[in-house]
Amino acid sequence: MRAPSSRILAVAVTAATMLGVGVGAASAASAGVTGPAFYVDGALYRTVLTPADLADTAAPEGSFDTIYDFGGAQPNVATAAPTDPDYNGGRWMVHELAFPQGYAAALTSGDANHDGVLDSDAELELAFIAGTALDRGVVASFECPVIPLSGHQR
Repeated sequence: MRAPSSRILAVAVTAATMLGVGVGAASAASAGVTGPAFYVDGALYRTVLTPADLADTAAPEGSFDTIYDFGGAQPNVATAAPTDPDYNGGRWMVHELAFPQGYAAALTSGDANHDGVLDSDAELELAFIAGTALDRGVVASFECPVIPLSGHQR
């Protein structure tokens, strides 16, 4: 098994850092738990960082779930979680997002439940339709198990 590329590790570390894993989470991070990482249908999940780089496996795209990377504007949004029948076991393709009119415009067009974040792929789809969020494509593929945060289950 090939070691993960420095780009994949940099994306994972940057994503974890931008999503609120601070100095106070150092002991949890050292155990592999990186803290709140993304929403799935309004519920927050944390991740367990693993060194599995799946970028060059030629696995079919359908064997991955998507994580949309908000670039630190808010926690990311994923398309599936462990309780979903179409969940692919923590195999992820990370898609970078762009906000041509700014994040606030995407929030205005997509936040259907008015909770101050885009916390589902359905809400993100509204921002895509409005043109206030753009999918810039895949920037990483990796394996990363997820755990629902206590009190945030769907």
